[in-house]
Amino acid sequence: MESSSGPRRVGRWIDDLLKGWALRTQEYFVLLAHAARAAVSRPFYVRDLVQQMDTIGVSSVGIVVLTGLFTGMVLALQSAVEMRQFGATIYIGRLVGASTIRELGPVLTALMVTGRAGSGMAAQLGAMRVTEQIDALTTMGVDPVRKLVVPRLLAGIAMMPVLTLVTDVVAILGGAIIALAKLHLTAELYFRSVYLTLAENGFLFRFIPVDLFGGLVKPLVFGGIMALTGCYFGLRTSGGTEGVGRATTRTVVTASVLVLAADYILTQLIIATLIE
Repeated sequence: MESSSGPRRVGRWIDDLLKGWALRTQEYFVLLAHAARAAVSRPFYVRDLVQQMDTIGVSSVGIVVLTGLFTGMVLALQSAVEMRQFGATIYIGRLVGASTIRELGPVLTALMVTGRAGSGMAAQLGAMRVTEQIDALTTMGVDPVRKLVVPRLLAGIAMMPVLTLVTDVVAILGGAIIALAKLHLTAELYFRSVYLTLAENGFLFRFIPVDLFGGLVKPLVFGGIMALTGCYFGLRTSGGTEGVGRATTRTVVTASVLVLAADYILTQLIIATLIE
């Protein structure tokens, strides 16, 4: 009996774990569906939306500028070490442009904004939950999802592509600093190489590079993931101030993993539909 109780306990633990994951996944998508319905019906909280766009977008410009600058500089510097051995330093612009616009710009921007704005959402909503402010909204007849989640979700979707574009531009300029100062390339050669990278896979509607389009589609999804995850864990907060800390940590970890997973899926779709 004792020898068989151990495997049974392990089986029950695995069963409870899987059921918990399934339940949380269901609640996550139920919140998404509720927010999607609320986003297209009245009332609209425009002031809250503008405030969240400022919090997510404008307040994050500094951190994404620094991220883009040092990413572009390090990428160019490290690549030059290897490419110099083959006399291929003239292609630094292609490498920096392609890596930044296709992958590094969207992913790094999403991760940095998640750490700054996503955690803030979870902390703010978590504090409102443990102090019963959300219950007060419900008592007054205000839908908490419409009031609190929808503005954050729409702001995240709207501002993440803008921040990604800032990261892309600054990263390319950071690479240019290294190319001109360390590799002694001309600005014309560097930026022409970046342009050729963008034109390599063709254009959509004759003027939008496919790579740039793909690099700006990803942030739409990443912004939604960041905002929805922060709101989900914030609304589920319990246990006082310790619960707020746990919600913040779970938001950053979960949203970061989801961003990386979504990046792989979206990259496969973009390559299959737009490039191949």
